[in-house]
Amino acid sequence: MGRGRPGAPPRGTAERTLTSVGSAAATGGEAGRTDDDEPTERHGTARRAPEGERRETSRMWHITLSVSGAQAPPAEVRRSLERLAHDHPFLLTSRYAGDHAEIRYWEEARDLHDAAAVALRLWGEHRSTANLPPWEIVGLEVIDRETYHQRVAEGYGPPPASPVGVHPF
Repeated sequence: MGRGRPGAPPRGTAERTLTSVGSAAATGGEAGRTDDDEPTERHGTARRAPEGERRETSRMWHITLSVSGAQAPPAEVRRSLERLAHDHPFLLTSRYAGDHAEIRYWEEARDLHDAAAVALRLWGEHRSTANLPPWEIVGLEVIDRETYHQRVAEGYGPPPASPVGVHPF
Protein backbone atom coordinates (compact mmCIF):
# COMPACT_ATOMS: atom_id res chain seq x y z
CA MET A 1 0.00 0.00 0.00
CA GLY A 2 2.97 2.29 -0.34
CA ARG A 3 3.86 2.44 3.35
CA GLY A 4 7.46 1.87 4.19
CA ARG A 5 9.50 1.82 7.32
CA PRO A 6 8.76 4.57 9.89
CA GLY A 7 10.39 7.84 8.92
CA ALA A 8 10.98 6.90 5.28
CA PRO A 9 9.02 8.93 2.73
CA PRO A 10 6.80 6.96 0.34
CA ARG A 11 7.87 6.85 -3.26
CA GLY A 12 7.30 10.17 -4.97
CA THR A 13 6.74 12.28 -1.82
CA ALA A 14 8.80 13.90 0.87
CA GLU A 15 6.28 13.41 3.71
CA ARG A 16 6.18 10.58 6.22
CA THR A 17 3.16 8.33 5.92
CA LEU A 18 1.44 6.25 8.56
CA THR A 19 2.98 2.83 8.91
CA SER A 20 1.10 -0.40 9.00
CA VAL A 21 2.06 -2.58 11.93
CA GLY A 22 2.52 -6.09 10.64
CA SER A 23 3.17 -5.11 7.04
CA ALA A 24 6.16 -6.69 5.41
CA ALA A 25 7.67 -3.24 4.85
CA ALA A 26 7.27 -2.18 8.48
CA THR A 27 8.61 -5.30 10.15
CA GLY A 28 10.73 -7.00 7.54
CA GLY A 29 8.24 -9.84 7.13
CA GLU A 30 4.78 -10.95 8.09
CA ALA A 31 4.02 -10.40 11.76
CA GLY A 32 1.76 -12.90 13.48
CA ARG A 33 -1.05 -11.99 15.83
CA THR A 34 -1.94 -13.00 19.35
CA ASP A 35 -5.37 -13.17 20.93
CA ASP A 36 -5.35 -9.43 21.60
CA ASP A 37 -4.25 -8.71 18.00
CA GLU A 38 -0.90 -7.41 19.15
CA PRO A 39 1.95 -8.17 16.76
CA THR A 40 3.88 -11.14 18.14
CA GLU A 41 7.27 -9.49 17.80
CA ARG A 42 8.48 -9.41 21.42
CA HIS A 43 11.24 -6.81 21.27
CA GLY A 44 12.06 -3.74 19.24
CA THR A 45 13.31 -4.13 15.71
CA ALA A 46 16.88 -3.02 15.09
CA ARG A 47 17.13 -0.95 11.93
CA ARG A 48 20.07 -1.51 9.59
CA ALA A 49 22.46 1.41 9.57
CA PRO A 50 25.51 2.13 7.46
CA GLU A 51 28.74 1.03 9.10
CA GLY A 52 29.74 3.32 11.95
CA GLU A 53 26.28 4.83 12.46
CA ARG A 54 24.05 4.23 15.46
CA ARG A 55 21.21 1.76 14.94
CA GLU A 56 17.73 2.81 15.99
CA THR A 57 15.41 0.36 17.66
CA SER A 58 11.68 0.56 17.14
CA ARG A 59 9.15 -0.52 19.73
CA MET A 60 5.45 -1.28 19.78
CA TRP A 61 3.09 1.33 21.27
CA HIS A 62 -0.62 0.91 21.99
CA ILE A 63 -2.51 3.98 20.75
CA THR A 64 -5.97 5.15 21.78
CA LEU A 65 -7.14 8.19 19.81
CA SER A 66 -10.36 9.94 20.86
CA VAL A 67 -12.17 12.43 18.63
CA SER A 68 -15.40 14.37 18.98
CA GLY A 69 -17.42 17.15 17.42
CA ALA A 70 -20.79 18.12 16.02
CA GLN A 71 -23.45 15.45 15.69
CA ALA A 72 -23.21 13.35 12.50
CA PRO A 73 -25.40 10.48 11.34
CA PRO A 74 -24.02 7.35 13.08
CA ALA A 75 -24.33 5.31 9.87
CA GLU A 76 -22.06 7.80 8.07
CA VAL A 77 -19.57 7.76 10.95
CA ARG A 78 -19.49 3.95 10.79
CA ARG A 79 -18.93 3.94 7.02
CA SER A 80 -16.11 6.47 7.38
CA LEU A 81 -14.37 4.44 10.10
CA GLU A 82 -14.77 1.27 8.05
CA ARG A 83 -13.21 3.03 5.05
CA LEU A 84 -10.32 4.21 7.24
CA ALA A 85 -9.81 0.67 8.57
CA HIS A 86 -9.92 -0.75 5.04
CA ASP A 87 -7.37 1.75 3.77
CA HIS A 88 -5.19 1.34 6.87
CA PRO A 89 -5.51 -2.22 8.22
CA PHE A 90 -3.30 -1.45 11.21
CA LEU A 91 -6.42 -0.15 13.00
CA LEU A 92 -7.58 -2.76 15.49
CA THR A 93 -10.90 -1.50 16.66
CA SER A 94 -13.02 1.61 16.48
CA ARG A 95 -16.00 2.56 18.60
CA TYR A 96 -18.31 5.38 17.60
CA ALA A 97 -21.42 7.41 18.31
CA GLY A 98 -22.94 10.35 16.45
CA ASP A 99 -20.67 12.88 18.15
CA HIS A 100 -17.49 10.99 19.14
CA ALA A 101 -15.28 8.03 18.31
CA GLU A 102 -12.32 6.10 19.67
CA ILE A 103 -9.69 4.33 17.58
CA ARG A 104 -7.28 1.77 19.04
CA TYR A 105 -4.27 0.25 17.33
CA TRP A 106 -0.61 -0.74 17.64
CA GLU A 107 2.04 1.56 16.18
CA GLU A 108 5.68 0.73 15.57
CA ALA A 109 7.93 3.69 16.35
CA ARG A 110 11.36 4.55 17.72
CA ASP A 111 9.94 6.29 20.79
CA LEU A 112 6.79 7.70 22.34
CA HIS A 113 7.26 11.06 20.61
CA ASP A 114 7.28 9.46 17.15
CA ALA A 115 4.28 7.25 17.94
CA ALA A 116 2.30 10.22 19.27
CA ALA A 117 3.20 12.39 16.26
CA VAL A 118 1.91 9.76 13.83
CA ALA A 119 -1.25 9.24 15.90
CA LEU A 120 -1.98 12.97 16.06
CA ARG A 121 -1.85 13.19 12.27
CA LEU A 122 -4.12 10.19 11.64
CA TRP A 123 -7.51 11.93 11.76
CA GLY A 124 -6.58 15.06 9.81
CA GLU A 125 -4.54 13.37 7.11
CA HIS A 126 -7.32 10.92 6.33
CA ARG A 127 -10.34 13.16 6.85
CA SER A 128 -11.03 13.60 3.12
CA THR A 129 -10.00 10.15 1.83
CA ALA A 130 -12.13 8.31 4.41
CA ASN A 131 -14.84 11.01 4.54
CA LEU A 132 -14.33 11.37 8.30
CA PRO A 133 -16.40 13.94 10.22
CA PRO A 134 -14.71 17.32 10.86
CA TRP A 135 -14.12 16.45 14.50
CA GLU A 136 -11.15 17.38 16.63
CA ILE A 137 -8.82 15.13 18.57
CA VAL A 138 -9.79 15.37 22.24
CA GLY A 139 -7.66 12.59 23.68
CA LEU A 140 -4.56 10.57 22.99
CA GLU A 141 -3.03 7.78 25.03
CA VAL A 142 0.24 6.19 24.00
CA ILE A 143 1.57 3.39 26.19
CA ASP A 144 4.32 0.86 25.68
CA ARG A 145 3.67 -2.84 25.33
CA GLU A 146 4.69 -3.67 28.90
CA THR A 147 2.36 -1.06 30.40
CA TYR A 148 -0.51 -2.30 28.22
CA HIS A 149 -0.03 -5.90 29.38
CA GLN A 150 0.42 -4.86 33.01
CA ARG A 151 -2.87 -2.93 32.95
CA VAL A 152 -4.74 -5.81 31.33
CA ALA A 153 -3.29 -8.31 33.82
CA GLU A 154 -4.29 -6.11 36.76
CA GLY A 155 -7.81 -5.75 35.41
CA TYR A 156 -7.89 -2.00 34.92
CA GLY A 157 -6.62 -1.71 31.37
CA PRO A 158 -8.57 -1.87 28.17
CA PRO A 159 -9.83 -5.31 27.29
CA PRO A 160 -8.03 -6.99 24.41
CA ALA A 161 -9.07 -5.45 21.09
CA SER A 162 -11.57 -8.11 20.24
CA PRO A 163 -13.72 -8.21 18.29
CA VAL A 164 -11.65 -6.32 15.78
CA GLY A 165 -13.61 -3.87 13.66
CA VAL A 166 -15.95 -0.90 13.91
CA HIS A 167 -18.59 -1.00 16.63
CA PRO A 168 -21.03 1.42 18.28
CA PHE A 169 -20.37 2.48 21.87
